[in-house]
Amino acid sequence: MMLRALALAGGVSGAAGLSQFPEYSQQYTQRLGGAVDELSRQIVRYERDAATVGLTLDGLVTQLGTEGPLSSVQAGNIRADIARHARLLADLDALKSAGPFMRAKLATHLGDRDVARRALQTFKPAMPVTFEGAVFAGTGFLAGWLGISALVAFLAGGFSSLRRLLTPRRRV
Repeated sequence: MMLRALALAGGVSGAAGLSQFPEYSQQYTQRLGGAVDELSRQIVRYERDAATVGLTLDGLVTQLGTEGPLSSVQAGNIRADIARHARLLADLDALKSAGPFMRAKLATHLGDRDVARRALQTFKPAMPVTFEGAVFAGTGFLAGWLGISALVAFLAGGFSSLRRLLTPRRRV
């Protein structure tokens, strides 16, 4: 009876947790789009600044890198912005047309820590009423149920084996 109660608790916990994935991934994707938009505006500004002084963006970054410590830091920041923009844009391109099940498969594209932290700060768990929410809830329930059942079975088997080793055998 205790095993069933633990397995049920594991199943309900898994269902509650995993059912939130579709909404969280949607909110993450929206925030990712905002981050890409902001970085795009920043890079356009860098390109305008470079054109104002008759350079390409690469030329501006190279020149800044040789002008002194502060300029070198600024050049590094520009390079970091450009690299982050490229990475986030690739993630957004992969996620924006994907549905909730495909976003689960593409979960590695949900990995920017800043975007994820901001999405989690404003995320509010809710009761899923969509088909995909129900599927994720069912999957979470099964995973939780099976995980707790396997853990309890493993521990019970381990304890019974230990008990057999520690119990003296009677000789007949």
